[in-house]
Amino acid sequence: MFVTLARALSQATRAEVDTEELKIVAIFCGAGLLLSLLAAMAFGLSLGAEPF
Repeated sequence: MFVTLARALSQATRAEVDTEELKIVAIFCGAGLLLSLLAAMAFGLSLGAEPF
């Protein structure tokens, strides 16, 4: 999937795209999303007037 995305981006922008960099960015984004979801499940989503 990443290779297909990289090829589409390189054809659209006419530039060379390194697939390794895209993989690293995708891994960090996925890890951040996972940690955010875990924190939301652990602490709940009560965003009322309590934090302020």
